[in-house]
Amino acid sequence: MENQFGLANVWSQGDIVTRGVALLLLGMSLASWMVIILKALDLRQLSGQAKATESFWHSADFADGLSKFGKDPSNPFRLLALEGREATAHVLHKDGNTKPQLHDGLDVSDWVTRCLRNSIDDITAKMQSGLAVLASVGSTAPFVGLFGTVWGIYHALLAIGLNGQASIDKVAGPVGEALIMTALGLAVAIPAVLGYNALVRGNKSVLGKLNRFAHDLHAYFVTGARVTGTGSTNVVAMKKGS
Repeated sequence: MENQFGLANVWSQGDIVTRGVALLLLGMSLASWMVIILKALDLRQLSGQAKATESFWHSADFADGLSKFGKDPSNPFRLLALEGREATAHVLHKDGNTKPQLHDGLDVSDWVTRCLRNSIDDITAKMQSGLAVLASVGSTAPFVGLFGTVWGIYHALLAIGLNGQASIDKVAGPVGEALIMTALGLAVAIPAVLGYNALVRGNKSVLGKLNRFAHDLHAYFVTGARVTGTGSTNVVAMKKGS
């Protein structure tokens, strides 16, 4: 005997609005899970890259330290190191450009700070891309499901009124099927909200490490020594190299 209840029956008996809501919820779920998986993999990679910062400071020179970050051009820690080196060379005219420029009125500290901050802002924007999708899905999916429920109950009551039968066995089935849309909305929203919160925490941890590394880079390029929490410094001789 064919099952007269459940998701299959909701789809087969539903009109274009009900099916549209179901497809919309399916699309929102796929989008949110795609963002969660991709961003989780990125965070795992960034956490591994962050571990190389201490090896960087224990290197013999800048070129050797840079090699500890590998060859990945998207490595944010490698990008920060390169940005700091290029900013220092540029403001001190060590890049071969001796033509006077507006930034000559700034000291090395201000210029390096500005360049490192701009680089961190770009990295932050890249890390946060996609989180708006999770926020949107988490906040709207329950209401999309609720709309599907209201629409389904409305048509179920119309059908019951036309048939003239209002017994519990006639009402429970159609109304229960309509409530499935609310459950689907919650099933889409809950993973999106949890994924958003987890990714925000992960991004915050990585950004904290990036800011600490940028602070050390600033001290290195301005003073020639890394500032440590104990008040001691680990001086590494600056040598040219990529």
